[in-house]
Amino acid sequence: MALKGIKVIEMAGLAPAPFCGMILADFGAKVIRIDQPKTTSPDRLARGKLSVAVNLKKNEGVAIVRKLCKTADVVIEPFRPGVMERLGLGPKELLDKNPGLVYARLTGYGQTGPLSQRAGHDINYLAITGLLSRLGWKSDLPSPPINLLADFAGGGLMCALGITMALLNRARTGKGQVIDSNMVDGAAYVGSFVYQMLDSPIFTAKRGEGMLDGGAPFYDTYKTKDGKFMAVGALEAKFYKNFIAGLGLKTEDASQFMDWKVLRKLFADTFATKTQKEWCETFDNVDACVTPILTVDEAVGYEHNASKGTFAEAAPEKFVPQPAPRFSDMPLDVSNVQPFVGQHTAQVLSELGYSAEEIKKLGKDGVIEQAHPSRV
Repeated sequence: MALKGIKVIEMAGLAPAPFCGMILADFGAKVIRIDQPKTTSPDRLARGKLSVAVNLKKNEGVAIVRKLCKTADVVIEPFRPGVMERLGLGPKELLDKNPGLVYARLTGYGQTGPLSQRAGHDINYLAITGLLSRLGWKSDLPSPPINLLADFAGGGLMCALGITMALLNRARTGKGQVIDSNMVDGAAYVGSFVYQMLDSPIFTAKRGEGMLDGGAPFYDTYKTKDGKFMAVGALEAKFYKNFIAGLGLKTEDASQFMDWKVLRKLFADTFATKTQKEWCETFDNVDACVTPILTVDEAVGYEHNASKGTFAEAAPEKFVPQPAPRFSDMPLDVSNVQPFVGQHTAQVLSELGYSAEEIKKLGKDGVIEQAHPSRV
């Protein structure tokens, strides 16, 4: 596996940082999540990680994390600027002891700038990139696409990419470095295509009037007779021709660039005459860029996804996506097991050189917690 032998210390957080850590774990890294004792973690992106419960309000707890970082390759921290420094775990302290350390700081607004200390969420980060102004229907308010763009694409995924590039650079130079990964910069970068194409026919000055944002009736969604939905992406002329034929319409009655309001109503009325299953039977073997809109549960059993193992069963009747991309010469061995808080405390501390007596005393003093399944 690509990251086998890489040791990552992940300070427990929400959404973006856990996703970043999960990516590294999926591709072979040993990821140790630092949790607070006597808590339950809301992190559902922890598969394959180890959990160590350490009380960072105690000097002995900070010393444990510092010792872990001394032998680590990567640190991921999701706090506002200054928090790790106040704990004595800032980049200067840790890189002085471990010059090859890659120290990834994953925040909303970044380490500098007027908003660096401000709280925020995906919707706020998207808002100030300009991207949120482009999302949603023409006749409605700007609409956030869940929290995928800033938190996960611009945040966790971009941070994981930064970490792998920093590790590659370290292999050449021997030097670690600090990564300022944040959701605003990351989301803006993910949106590069939008910014570069604003002066093209694909987009228009107003939201919801372009080719790719719901303005074009041949790049839209439609309701079927049974209340389900189909997705249409028949942009190119050859696909549009096949799409029109599949609908049973005549080309002269449904020219691609006739009045889009009229065309959209024609498509909507046509899709409403058959069920989703019937439309799938029509378009399954037609190259028209038409697909069913599946629920999360339906996606698991969809023939294409099932054939590729896109999802795997992590627990009874609970399926989760598997790592991407796939490699021809790096088979993956993914654990879908989620750790509970403090599950691996004694194991990790023992590997770090602490004796059984020292571990027992640290637990008695409230510095660490070793959880057991019967107590979780």
